[in-house]
Amino acid sequence: METDAERIDEDGEHAGDDIRAPMSPRPRFALRLKYALDRVVAGVALVLLSPVLGAIALWILLETGRPVVFAQVRVGEGGRTFSMYKFRSMVQDAIELGQSLNLTEDPYGIAPNDPRITRSGAFLRRTSLDELPQLINVVRGEMSLVGPRADMVEQVANYAPEDRRRLAVRPGITGWAQIHGRDSIPWPKRFELDAWYIENWSPALDVKIILRTVAEVFREQPEPITDTMNIERAKERRLREGADP
Repeated sequence: METDAERIDEDGEHAGDDIRAPMSPRPRFALRLKYALDRVVAGVALVLLSPVLGAIALWILLETGRPVVFAQVRVGEGGRTFSMYKFRSMVQDAIELGQSLNLTEDPYGIAPNDPRITRSGAFLRRTSLDELPQLINVVRGEMSLVGPRADMVEQVANYAPEDRRRLAVRPGITGWAQIHGRDSIPWPKRFELDAWYIENWSPALDVKIILRTVAEVFREQPEPITDTMNIERAKERRLREGADP
């Protein structure tokens, strides 16, 4: 029985049959233990970081007003959608503004020196502090501390069949791909890194990724690259849909 989350993979050729593979050859109870520890650690982190969360919220409120946190529909484990939380780092109606300014062909991407990013947002994105509200998603069992990045519904619609393996596990706040370039690596490479993580997961690997993530906070944020794969796949999908009777 589904919860308030909805599936996006119910119909069609790949209706759930390609996203049920185990995370690794390890017993499933290890994965359940990972998720249980995730929720405990995230709950403790929310309490310990509450002064930081409050300070960030106040900064955003004073600079650009509400909302301080925004929710965006993403796709999680098993193709279920959920609302992923982030501190707002861009101006209101950023997608529409980006389209009107023709900043990038990718409506969900960011451009170098993107004018939509606020002053507080630039700092939060550089340090990844804008991701902290996702600890709530971890406590709710929608995300993990470590895992593949949660993509938007529109992006998942462009997945090739082999890409859907990412949906076999809960998405993470950080992950193997994030510590190997974040927004500076192309999507095919990101999928390759995510697949490697799923095949080679271990508690020690998660600890390594978390420690590397903390170290990345103090490094300069790489320049984002254009998501050409999703742009081209979206065009092809629209052409196919337009050709359907």
